[in-house]
Amino acid sequence: MANWQDKIKKMPDSPGIYLFYKGKELIYIGKATSLRSRVRSYLNPKTLRPIEARMKDVSDVKWKTTDSVLEAVILEANYIKEFKPKYNVKTKDDKSWNFFVITKEEFPKLVAVREKNLKKEDYSYVFGPYAEMKTSQILKLLHSLFKVSRCNPNQKRPCFDYQLNNCLGVCTNEVNSREYKEKVIKPLVVFLKGKKKILITSLEKKMKEASKEENFEEAKRLRNQIFSLNKIRDFALLDKSFLINEKKKEKSLRIEGYDISNLGSEAMVGSMVVFNESGPLKNEYKKFKIKNVLGQSDVDCLKEVLERRLKHDEWPMPDYILVDGGKPQASTIKKILKESNFNIPVIGIAKGPDRKKNEFFFDKNNEFVLNNENLLIRARDEAHRFAINYQRKLIRKI
Repeated sequence: MANWQDKIKKMPDSPGIYLFYKGKELIYIGKATSLRSRVRSYLNPKTLRPIEARMKDVSDVKWKTTDSVLEAVILEANYIKEFKPKYNVKTKDDKSWNFFVITKEEFPKLVAVREKNLKKEDYSYVFGPYAEMKTSQILKLLHSLFKVSRCNPNQKRPCFDYQLNNCLGVCTNEVNSREYKEKVIKPLVVFLKGKKKILITSLEKKMKEASKEENFEEAKRLRNQIFSLNKIRDFALLDKSFLINEKKKEKSLRIEGYDISNLGSEAMVGSMVVFNESGPLKNEYKKFKIKNVLGQSDVDCLKEVLERRLKHDEWPMPDYILVDGGKPQASTIKKILKESNFNIPVIGIAKGPDRKKNEFFFDKNNEFVLNNENLLIRARDEAHRFAINYQRKLIRKI
C-alpha cells in the first residue's frame, strides 16, 4: 500500500477517474469530484464495501483527469464496460446498473433504463453501465447541452424546452428528422463515447462552414454549444460536502434584472428581481412606482429606477445588471453606471417585434452571457412578471 500512498500527494484536486491495481490486474474503477480527496479517503475507509475491505491488496493507483464531473461519470462507465473490474461488479450488491439509451423514433429521445428492464435490441444506442449516479440530474444536463427532444412533432403548442431555447423545434416542426439526428443525436453519441475533443473539433468546423455560408443563426447555435461543452457546469452532480466547500470559496453570483411596465401616467412601475446561479432570490425583489417621468418613456422610467436603486448602499451590489430591452435600455444603464463610477457589466435582452426572439446585447466576448443564456432569460421573464403584477395592483387601487 505504501507505494500508492505516496502517489496521492501528486494527484490533482480535479474531477476524473481513479484505477486501483493488484499487480497488473485492474480491480476497481471509481469517479471523483476531487481525485486527491477521494483516493485519500481510502486510507481510512469508513465502510466495508468489497474494495475498501481489500485495500491491503491494492499495489498501485492510476488516474485520468476530466474537465467536468459529467465527463468523469461517462469515462467511468466506458472503462467499466471495457475492463469489467471484479470489485465494481461486487459493489453493486443487489442494485441494478443504470444505462442511457437512445430510442428508435423519428425524433429519438434519451432515457435512463435499469439493467433488469434493458432489451438492447429495442434501442439505437446503449451507453453504460453507470454506477451510483444521479440519473435525473445527468439527463437534465445532457438535454441542455445537446437540445435533446422531450416533445413530439405536431403538438398544439410549443413545449416548455422550446421556450427555454432547449429544443430545436421538434414540436413546432422547425426541424425535420434528418436534421435533428445530425444536429442532436450524432453529437450526443460522440460525447457519450467519451470523445469530447473530437466532437468539439467537428462542431468548430461546422460553425466555420455555417458562418461562411452566412447561416449566422446556425453558427451562433454551434458557438454556444461549443462554449457550453468547454465550460460544463455540473454542480448538481456533486456531493453536498463538496458544494458546501465551494460555496465557502466563492462569493455567490448576483444578477439584478430590471423591467418597466408602462400603462398611463397613473400606473408606471419598475421592478428589480435578484437571481443567483441557482435561480430567484425573491426576498430581495424590489418594486418602484415611477414618480418623476412625464409621458410614457420606458428609457426615462428605467433611468429613474436605477438612480434610485444606486442610492441604496445597504443593498449588495450586483455582478451583472440585466434589462428587458435592447440597445437603448442597455445604453441608458451603462451611462448612469459610468456617471456614478460603477463598473458593472450590463446585459440587454430584446424580444423583438413579435416578442418571440431573445436578442442579447452585451460587451464582446462576454463568456458569462454565452454560458448562461437560459438563466438570464428566466431572470428577464421574472422581472417582467413582477412588474406586471405590481402594476395590476396599482390599477385596482385607482
